[in-house]
Amino acid sequence: MDKLPITSVFAAGSKLESSNFSGDVWLNMLVPAGEALPVANVTFAPGCRNNWHAHQGGQVLLVTAGRGYYQEWGKPARQLLPGDAVSIPAHVKHWHGAAKDSGLAHIAIEIDPQKGPATWMEPVAADVYNALT
Repeated sequence: MDKLPITSVFAAGSKLESSNFSGDVWLNMLVPAGEALPVANVTFAPGCRNNWHAHQGGQVLLVTAGRGYYQEWGKPARQLLPGDAVSIPAHVKHWHGAAKDSGLAHIAIEIDPQKGPATWMEPVAADVYNALT
């Protein structure tokens, strides 16, 4: 899919090729990595989600468009809608991404980036994702 699935107040940026995502995703670094507080606009195609992962310093998500989900390991998934904010503590295993029938755009803010990069883990199991409504 080359056509953007959704529009947001921020440009989607470039299509990202990464094995850490299931589906098409675009990334626009609003504040570059290496700065004190990296900030990115992330745009997911319908059905796209990232793998389970954890941030060494934590992360904040601000949903700007579409519909999607956020889930911490061992907890039920939470639906995400524009205006939602998610504060993710350091070292908490989680995933986030678009709903099957909607794109999703969110601002991702990396907290304490000097503590190290995200640790990427296994993909979200299809039966876990497909059970979401």
